[in-house]
Amino acid sequence: MSKNFVVRFAGEGGQGVVGGSEILAAAAAQVGYHVLTFATYPSQIKGGPAWGQARISTGPILSSGDYVDILVALNRYAYDHNIEELREGGVVIYNSEDFELADGSRFVGIPADQLARESGNPRAANMIVIGAVAYLAGMPLRYLEGFVRQRFDRGRPGDDKIIEGNIKALHMGAEEAARSGLSLGSSLDDPPSHDQERVLIKGYEAACLGAMAAGVECFIGYPISPATTMLTYMEATLNAPHTFVGQASSEIESITAIIGGGYAGKKSMTSTAGPGFSLMGEGLGLAWMAEIPLVVANVQRGGPATGLPTKTEQSDLLVALNPGHGDMRLPVIAPGSVEEAFWAAAEAVNWAERYQGPVILLTEASIAERSQDVARPDASRVVPEKRAVSDGRVENRRYEGNGASPFPVPGGPGAYVANGSEHDEQGDTTHLPDVHVRMTQRRFNKLSLLETGTYEAERTEASVVLMPWGGSKGPAREAYERLAAGGVDLGWYYTMYLSPLPPALLEELRTKELVIIPELNYLGQLSGQLRSMGVNAHSITQYTGLPFKVGELASEIQERMRAVSGKLARV
Repeated sequence: MSKNFVVRFAGEGGQGVVGGSEILAAAAAQVGYHVLTFATYPSQIKGGPAWGQARISTGPILSSGDYVDILVALNRYAYDHNIEELREGGVVIYNSEDFELADGSRFVGIPADQLARESGNPRAANMIVIGAVAYLAGMPLRYLEGFVRQRFDRGRPGDDKIIEGNIKALHMGAEEAARSGLSLGSSLDDPPSHDQERVLIKGYEAACLGAMAAGVECFIGYPISPATTMLTYMEATLNAPHTFVGQASSEIESITAIIGGGYAGKKSMTSTAGPGFSLMGEGLGLAWMAEIPLVVANVQRGGPATGLPTKTEQSDLLVALNPGHGDMRLPVIAPGSVEEAFWAAAEAVNWAERYQGPVILLTEASIAERSQDVARPDASRVVPEKRAVSDGRVENRRYEGNGASPFPVPGGPGAYVANGSEHDEQGDTTHLPDVHVRMTQRRFNKLSLLETGTYEAERTEASVVLMPWGGSKGPAREAYERLAAGGVDLGWYYTMYLSPLPPALLEELRTKELVIIPELNYLGQLSGQLRSMGVNAHSITQYTGLPFKVGELASEIQERMRAVSGKLARV
C-alpha cells in the first residue's frame, strides 16, 4: 500500500492542466486525504507551457513534492520538459492524438478527446485522464464518482446527464489504463480519519477570511497578477452592512483610497503584487507619517519590473520593510502556509489598529494560489482589535506621547490635521529639528506595541539552526525532519512575524554559530536583515520561480553545516 503520490498535468495554457490537478485534489480531499496543489503557467491568457500538480497523501503535506509519480503530458513539449521529474517506476500518460512515444514500459497513450466524444460528453477529456490516473495510483473510482455527483448535482435540468457522462468518462479512462497493464505497483491507502472538520481552501481565500474575521470593512484594489483573486474574492464575499469593496483605476488610487478609509475610522485593506506595491510607496509613507491604520497584502511574484508575473518568489521583503523614502520601518507578517494565511491576515488587521499605521501582509504566489486541506479555522478565536478613539480629553493633540494616542475620527471630538509633512503634536507642519526628532522617535517607538508575535523553536541547544520564512517553510520543514531523522544536529526556528521580530527569538538567534535561511531570492534578503541585527545568518537562495525541492535543500543545508564544522575544527 502507498501513503502518498504526486501527479502532474502538463501541456499548454488553456488545455485544463491546472483544472485537472485541482479536480483530482478536490475529489481526494472530499473523502479525507491530505492534498496540496501547485501550478505554474505563462503570463499570456492562453497558450504557452503550463502544468498543474497535486500531491495526495494519508499524512500531512509540507511541500508539493520533489518528483512525480504520474506525468500526464498533453503534448510533446510537455513530455520533453517534464520527463526528468518522473521518479523511477513512475508512469507517463500521454495524449496519443497529439504525439507518439517510442515503445517503452512506462507509457500509456490515451486519445482523451476521442474517448470523451464516445462517452457522449465531448468536454469530459479531463475526466478520461483523471480516471486513468486513479487506476494507476490504485485510487478507488468511487471516490471520484462521489465528487462528480456532488459537483454537478445543482438541481437543474440535465444534471443527471452531465453526471452520468462524467462518471462514464472516468471508467473509460480507467479501462484504457488497465489495458496497458501498468500501475504504480501499489494501491493508495484508505483516507485517514480526522478529529476535526477540514476544508479545502486556497491561500488567498484563507487570507480574505482572516481579514474579515478581524473586522475589515473597506477593501479597494486594482487587478494585478497574482493578487487579483483577493480582490475578486472580496467583491463576492465582503458584503455585510457598512462594508465596501471597490475596484480602483490604479494602485496609486487604491492606496490613497484606503488611506481615506483608515482616516475615516474604517478597517481598510488592499491587495497588490510587486509592481503595484512599488507604486504604493509614497502612499505608504504618508500612512506611516500621518499614522493611518491600513493593511496592504503583497502577493509576491518574480521581479523586478514586469519580471515573472505568474511565478513565485520571496524578493519583496526589503521593499516591504521600507517601501518609501526616509526613515521608516513597516510591520511585516509573512504566512508560511495556507492555514497561516488566515491567522496572518487577521493579525495584520489587528496590528494596524493597535499601533495605528500601515501593516504589510507579505504572502506569495505559491501560497495564494495553492489549494490545501486545513483544519477549518475557528474564527471565534480571532479577537478583533479597535484603535483607541479620541473622546476629546486630549483635545486636538493627536500625536502626543511615545505610543498610540487616541485617534480622532472625523465628525467626532479631537480635530487635528492628518499631515504627511513633519508636524507637531496637533498635526501642524513644522521644520524644527527637535520636533522632527521627537516625532521620528514616536513613530518608531510605536512598533514596540507589536512585539507580541510567537515563534517555533526546536532543538534550541544546537549551534546551527534552520529558519525559513514565508512559503519556504514547508520544504524547509520537510528537509529538517529528514535530516533530524538521520541524526543531524540541527535546530529549528520559524516565525511569520518578520517585523518586528519577537524579541526573545532575536536574542536566541544571536547566540547561534550559524542561522541558515532558505529563501526564494538572489540577495538573501532576510539573512541580510538579520546580520544587521547581530545574527550570523546566511541564506540558501533560489530564484527559478519555483519552490525549493526538499532533497536539494537538505543537501545544501548539510553542505553549509560541514563548512561550519570544518572552520571550527581548524580553530
